[in-house]
Amino acid sequence: MIVKIKRDANQENVNQLLAHLKELGFDVHSSFGETYQVYGVVGDTAGFDIRSLYAFQCVDSVIRIQEPFKKVNRKIKNEDTIIDVNGIKIGGKEIVVMAGPCSVESYEQVDIIAKAVKESGAKILRGGAYKPRTSPYSYQGMGLEGLKILHDIGKKYDMPVVSELMDKDHIPQFLKYIDVIQIGARNMQNFALLKELGKLDKPILLKRGFSNTIEEWLMSAEYIMAGGNDKVILCERGIRTFEPYTRNTLDISTVPIVKKVSHLPVIIDPSHAAGKWDLVQSLSLASIAAGADGLIIEVHHQPEKAFSDGAQSLKPKKFDALMKNATAVATAVNKTL
Repeated sequence: MIVKIKRDANQENVNQLLAHLKELGFDVHSSFGETYQVYGVVGDTAGFDIRSLYAFQCVDSVIRIQEPFKKVNRKIKNEDTIIDVNGIKIGGKEIVVMAGPCSVESYEQVDIIAKAVKESGAKILRGGAYKPRTSPYSYQGMGLEGLKILHDIGKKYDMPVVSELMDKDHIPQFLKYIDVIQIGARNMQNFALLKELGKLDKPILLKRGFSNTIEEWLMSAEYIMAGGNDKVILCERGIRTFEPYTRNTLDISTVPIVKKVSHLPVIIDPSHAAGKWDLVQSLSLASIAAGADGLIIEVHHQPEKAFSDGAQSLKPKKFDALMKNATAVATAVNKTL
């Protein structure tokens, strides 16, 4: 990091700053000009709170030139991380599609949808058993019974299952019934929960918060990996902007940005980004072209009657058409579907 000193700084205070930095184990290199005094601080500053240096009156500004995340950083691990989910590799040459209903409504409902998405080429079954809803009066999910339904139907069609975890007290249930634990946008910075996930030997699908920066998202992944769990899959699901036409604004630029600074796989959730079923295919194809490692898509055979998010759910025939077009785009970018 670089520390710039105020022009009228008291030298005694500067000396105190330098002594403090050296006590912390940093090497300090000076650079002087006619109108400036700058110190380069060398060492492992990733976990250091640079704001603490502003306690010294002589400090004008502090600039970090090392990212605050280490384990997710491509500088630490250059090769791409590939997450193995029951033999399905996420992060390699194959684009993995996860599909299913927003909410588990019944065994029959999930069975119909799982069969359809499996036949179209989806590899992982998605579904919500515990539903975080903005309104307390909206459908909250089937809970444990929903997890059991997902587990049973996943076994029936030989599909691993991904579902959203909201409460650390439910972790034992998810370890028993679910193959990939999803952390939704609202819990991206639930640090107590992230620490618990770091203790698990289970893949984690970490969604970006709708008002969070890429760095904050990666820092949340760092929490999980710092605890010992390196099976993290990042998921972009759109961010909140001033544009009201879509539910969220899909930030496709996160794919090349994250792949530049991190080795973790990145997938896209076009359903939550768009909020409208007729935009899902276009966003999916664009995501694959941008280099995404996978997609997570909501599908419902009767979206008009869906308990939640019917407006953004594809009918099976629309999903099948999407998969056919996605195969062509994947081939164009030297990947398979």
